[in-house]
Amino acid sequence: MDRLQAKLTKERSGLLLKDKTFSNKKIFLGSIVAVLIAATPFLFYIYEYVPDTKIWETPFGTYNSNYYESANVGIWVLMMKFVPLFLSLIWFFTCRHWWYHALLVPVAMFSFQTISAFNDEVVFMDELHIIWLLPFMALIIPSIYLIRAKMFNKINNADKTLEELEEEFMIKPKGVWGKVKQYF
Repeated sequence: MDRLQAKLTKERSGLLLKDKTFSNKKIFLGSIVAVLIAATPFLFYIYEYVPDTKIWETPFGTYNSNYYESANVGIWVLMMKFVPLFLSLIWFFTCRHWWYHALLVPVAMFSFQTISAFNDEVVFMDELHIIWLLPFMALIIPSIYLIRAKMFNKINNADKTLEELEEEFMIKPKGVWGKVKQYF
């Protein structure tokens, strides 16, 4: 009897240790995400440290701001596009709701804007991006509607709450890389 009790105690302590390491990983990753979100104002204001010259020499390479005539303005425009993209990506990869696919529309929009900030040949920035977004929206909006319709159909046919259905439709890949692989 004592051996059985010792074995059960050992198994319980092993499970508790596994739960504790899993919790520690979640806390660590959550802390990293929180620090990245809190650091976005510093990332945005990085343009203040860029000189007001056309060519900016850095240890990483040379930045030539042809269209903007100033490296300071070029980096400011880039950060105006990149910071919302960065925050939208964090939101997309950490969202646990059934509707998180809708976040792909602003991610696509901010991606196009960031790419156009790099392109010197774009004269009217942010003018016709809606045309590029239409294919994304044509796929995402109906798929979200179909998921919603399926959820409400199950609500009417079952005694599940909205939270239980949301949990059922939630896709839970392991980690950020698993979530990325889910789309490709």
